[in-house]
Amino acid sequence: MPLTLEEGAYLVRLARNAIETYLKEGKKAVPEKTSAVFAEKRGVFVTLEEYPTKELRGCIGYPLPIKELALATVDCALSAAFDDPRFPPLELGELSRCIVEVSVLTVPEEIKVSSPAEYPKKIKVGRDGLIIEYGYASGLLLPQVPVEWNWNEKEFLSHLCQKAGLPADMWLSPSAKIKRFEAEIFCEEKPGGKVVKKKLVR
Repeated sequence: MPLTLEEGAYLVRLARNAIETYLKEGKKAVPEKTSAVFAEKRGVFVTLEEYPTKELRGCIGYPLPIKELALATVDCALSAAFDDPRFPPLELGELSRCIVEVSVLTVPEEIKVSSPAEYPKKIKVGRDGLIIEYGYASGLLLPQVPVEWNWNEKEFLSHLCQKAGLPADMWLSPSAKIKRFEAEIFCEEKPGGKVVKKKLVR
C-alpha cells in the first residue's frame, strides 16, 4: 500500500527528531505507537542534504524489510547523521542547515535476463533503484540518484558498479546479480519545513 503524504511527513519528522534528540540528549528516540503502517517491516533509507546547495551530507538505509518502518527510520536517521563513513559525524549546528529525506522501498527483485546486455532495456531511470551483487561486493543506488545526475540507463548501471567498488562494466558479467526496487520519497522543502512527496521526472 502506498503511503499517504501525512504518513510520509511523519517519517521525515521522526527522522529529524531522532537526530536532534541524539545530538541534544545523547539517547535514541523511541517512536510513539501510531498507526499499523509504521509497524510493518519495510526497507528504508534516510538521506541528509545541505541546504540550499543540496550537497549530500549522509545516506544510510536498510535495503530489505528487516525492521518495523518507524524503528528502521530512527536507525537509519542516526546512521546517516553519525555513521556514514564518507562524512564526519553531524554536529548540532549543522542540523538546522540540512534537509531530511526518507525513501521507503519496495522489496528488491532480481532482474531476469538471458544476456546481461539486456539490462538497460529492463530498467527505467526515474522509476527504479538498483542493487548489484558480485561475489562479496554489493552496491545500491536509490531511484532519485540517476535523475539528479541526469544519467541514462547504461550510465546508471556503470555508476552502480563503481558504488560497489567494481569496474564500471561489471554489470555485463554473467556472474553479476542485479535487482530493482521502487521507492516513495518524502523530503523537506527546507530544513524543518513542509514535507512533500518527490516526483522523479527526467
